Amino acid sequence: MGVNVPIKIAARLMNKGQQYIRISLQRGSLPIGNAEKMPGKEKYDYYISPKLLSDYTGISIENIIEEVNKNENN
Repeated sequence: MGVNVPIKIAARLMNKGQQYIRISLQRGSLPIGNAEKMPGKEKYDYYISPKLLSDYTGISIENIIEEVNKNENN
């Protein structure tokens, strides 16, 4: 899968709340990644694709990856 964009970064880049991103991914109404709930688990796992986020927002993949890397280094 490659790089996973954290929920908080996607929310910041889209000027939305983190809960909006989570619920939209769970409902399949936000085409930037997916949310999966494994059998027997209560919480969802989220994957946000840098490419899909770039396509949806118009923000370059390079800028998205830069934000992810800044977050990992803090």
